[in-house]
Amino acid sequence: MENITHVALDDHKKRHQVAVLLPGMDREEATTWRIENTRAGIRKMVRKVLKMAPGDVRFCYEAGPNGYVLLRQISEFDRVSCVVVAPSKTPRRSGDRVKTDRRDAKKLVSLFRAGELKSIVPPLEEEEAVRDLCRCRRAAQRRVTASRHQVDKFLMRNGYVYRNGKNWTRRYREWLRSLKFDDWRRERTFQAYLFGIEQDEDRVKRLDLEILRAAEEEPYRTLVGLVRCFRGLDTLSAMILTSELYAIGRFTTAPSLMGFVGMVPSEDTTSWDPHRGPITKAGNEHVRRILVEAAKHYRHPARVSKALTQRRKGQPDWVIAIADKAQTRLHQKYWRLVMGKGKHPNVAAIAVARELVGFIWAILIQAATTANIEELVA
Repeated sequence: MENITHVALDDHKKRHQVAVLLPGMDREEATTWRIENTRAGIRKMVRKVLKMAPGDVRFCYEAGPNGYVLLRQISEFDRVSCVVVAPSKTPRRSGDRVKTDRRDAKKLVSLFRAGELKSIVPPLEEEEAVRDLCRCRRAAQRRVTASRHQVDKFLMRNGYVYRNGKNWTRRYREWLRSLKFDDWRRERTFQAYLFGIEQDEDRVKRLDLEILRAAEEEPYRTLVGLVRCFRGLDTLSAMILTSELYAIGRFTTAPSLMGFVGMVPSEDTTSWDPHRGPITKAGNEHVRRILVEAAKHYRHPARVSKALTQRRKGQPDWVIAIADKAQTRLHQKYWRLVMGKGKHPNVAAIAVARELVGFIWAILIQAATTANIEELVA
C-alpha cells in the first residue's frame, strides 16, 4: 500500500480533470491537470502518471455517460488498474456549497485512497453490446407508444372517436385507413402521423429479430432457456433480464439482487417502531419493469400452458421444479395479500415481483456455479 499511487478522474464529455495522490501526499497536495477526452490524451496522461509513480497505479472515476470506454483504455497499461465507482454511494458533505471539477477530482481521489468508494462490476464488451441492443428496443417501443398517442389526440381534437373496441387492433387500423379529411392540410398531417407509426413499428420488429438472433448465441442461449421456464417470461424479457443481470455471481444473496433492482421497501425509522414505505426504485428500472409485468401473470391459478411446456423442452428438471414452486407460491402470495390483507393489486404485484427475483437468482446462481465446476473439471 505504501508504494501505490491513486488517481481520480472527474470525467466529462470533452475534457477530464485528473487528480494524483502520490504515496505520502495529503489531499491538498494532490497534483491536478486537465486532459482532452481522446484516446491519445488518455494514453499520454497514463504515461505521465507512470513516470511520476514509484509503484503500481490505481485509477478511478464515477459511472456516467462516458460508460466503460475510459476503463478499458486505461487498463491496457501494465502496473495499472482502474475501477468505476457508484456516484450514488460517494460520501458528500451537506454543507459543501462550492463545486468545481478540480475540487471534485481531489475529493474523489482522497476518498478513493481512504477506501470510502463503492466500485461496480463493469460488463464485458459483448455483454454491454447485448444490453445496448435490448435498451434500444425499449426506446423504440416507447417511440411507438408516443406516436400512437399523438394520433389518438389528433383524432380526438378533430371529432373522431373509435367506439367499436380497443385501439390499435386490426379493426382499429382498418378504421384509420378509412378516415378522410376535407382540409388537405389535416389530411397531410394525418398521413404523416400514420407513416411515422409504420416506421416506428417496423423498427421494433427489426430489433426483435436482432435480439432473437443474439439469444441463439452462448452464453445467452443457455441462460435464456433457463429463465423462460418461468411463467410470464419469454425470450425478449429473458434477454433483458440476463443482459442487465450480467455477472450474477456479484450478488451473493437474493436480497442483494432485490436491492439492485430497487424492489426492497424504503425505511425511515427514527424511534423503536420501524416505519417502512414504498419500494426504493433506486435500482435497475429495466429489470424492475420486466419483473412487475411478469408478476401480474401469477394472479391466475398455477398451471402449465402449451406455450410454457414448449419453452421448457430440453431444460433441466431442477429448473422446472423451481419454476413450478414459484408458480404455486407466488399465486398464493398474490391472493393472500389482495383478499386476506386488502392490499391493492399493484402492491401485491410488487411483492410477487420481489419474490420472483429470488427464484430467478436461485437458478442463475446455480447455473453459474455448475458452469464453473465444469470448467474446473475440464
